[in-house]
Amino acid sequence: MLTARDIMTTEVITIGPRASVEDLAALLETRRIGGVPVVDGDGNLVGIVTQSDLVQRCRDLELPPALNILDLHIYLETPSGFQRRLEKMLGTTVGDVMTRDPLTIAPETPVPEIADLMAERRVHSLPVMAEGKLVGIVGKIDLIRALAHLP
Repeated sequence: MLTARDIMTTEVITIGPRASVEDLAALLETRRIGGVPVVDGDGNLVGIVTQSDLVQRCRDLELPPALNILDLHIYLETPSGFQRRLEKMLGTTVGDVMTRDPLTIAPETPVPEIADLMAERRVHSLPVMAEGKLVGIVGKIDLIRALAHLP
């Protein structure tokens, strides 16, 4: 059975949390990739940032849904959830717009499990970690390549 080790990209393009959103957009465009892991100065994985994070910045700000009962406003989204959306929309650095504590996989993770995770969690890229270090990344295109080469 194929595993992440068999299909992952090992030459991982990364970016730091202090890089500007403009630098991130240029990186994604010039390298024609959908996202990159975010690493700190010591090479530790601190987040992931994708095209979807940048698309969110282009949307109109939506106020949290609320119920109004006798002049009482009951918001259906937590204040912290709204604050995070606002921070992502107005952020100027990768650290502002990235997803913190991203879902990761091990090199031994079977391909069907990777596909399940991507579908269920609606993620397009999964960093591959071994012994606390980033050793690769699996994107949807890697799964498609694997399917194309199956006997």
